[in-house]
Amino acid sequence: MTPDDKIKELGIDLTAYQPPANLAPATRIGSTIYTSGHVSTGYKGKLGQDLITAQGQEAARVCAVQLLQAVYTLTGTLNNLRCVKVLGCVNSAPDFVEQHLVINGASQLFWDVFGKDSRGYHARSALGFASLPVGFAVEIEAIFEVIDES
Repeated sequence: MTPDDKIKELGIDLTAYQPPANLAPATRIGSTIYTSGHVSTGYKGKLGQDLITAQGQEAARVCAVQLLQAVYTLTGTLNNLRCVKVLGCVNSAPDFVEQHLVINGASQLFWDVFGKDSRGYHARSALGFASLPVGFAVEIEAIFEVIDES
């Protein structure tokens, strides 16, 4: 099953993306796509204070869907992509230490779409922040490689 087939099976519409008006959601240089940070629409607050880890994972998945939609606007397909790097930022209470578990919500979607042991296997950072823009719970950016399949 291709990544495009998998995303459809998951019920995710890549064309339903509402890109921000004031920035490029993703940009391509050669075979590399860099995404802007995408926020957890529908999830605001601090993890460990207002939200629990499971809610943070849902918020991270929201970000991952937006990231895939952003790269899709450039490529028109997910079939020739590989997830290379993920940077996850978590709006955290001072004693919250499960940022890595929160960002698993995004990593899991990439594994489901691209394969955990193949094109979805990525380097990752999960960091806690005192605050994020507009109080969002999670912000994630990613780097993808466009693979020449000719």
